[in-house]
Amino acid sequence: MVSTNRQIICVVDDEVSMHKAVTRLLKGLDVHVIPFGSGKECLEYLSRRQCHLLIVDLNLSEVDGMELLKHAKDMAPWLSVMMVTGFGDVPLAVKALKLGASDFIEKPLERGVFLASVKGLLEKSKNMDERLGQSLTEAEMRILPLILAGQTSKKIANELFRSTRTVELHRQHLMRKMGVKNVVELVQRINGMGLSTMDH
Repeated sequence: MVSTNRQIICVVDDEVSMHKAVTRLLKGLDVHVIPFGSGKECLEYLSRRQCHLLIVDLNLSEVDGMELLKHAKDMAPWLSVMMVTGFGDVPLAVKALKLGASDFIEKPLERGVFLASVKGLLEKSKNMDERLGQSLTEAEMRILPLILAGQTSKKIANELFRSTRTVELHRQHLMRKMGVKNVVELVQRINGMGLSTMDH
């Protein structure tokens, strides 16, 4: 499946006005904004789909912002996350950054600061994806579509005339480079990078 070139930004806030404000601010960028009213909805989406930047209100009902940040980073360690709060303080910002947040911004959102941060995080995500794609060896690029197709190491080994042990080593290196623990996460990562599983 080939991903669109438009980067996806997920916005999590239980206030509809915040969704509208963020969407309005991002209107000039070539991005697709997906709003969520709760952390739970967002986590369900992230378990199946791609996202390049997650913008999270710290003060959420059900799953609070910090909890959502932690779960999101567990699911997708490469994901850039911007935390937004109406009552920011230094200890909160430090905690969010320690949990893996990429930035911490206070409401009301100041257009220039907000857009500069979003652009920077999207660029970082794009550059990281490009570097990752370039860092894969020819052998890793050959086994990648076969792993994504659900083939076992033994079957891949037979198809590529390699030993199962060699394929296992390539699989481990691939997973480590991508920062993923299993095939489900690998599929999400590849989709997030906008790569086609049929390209190689």
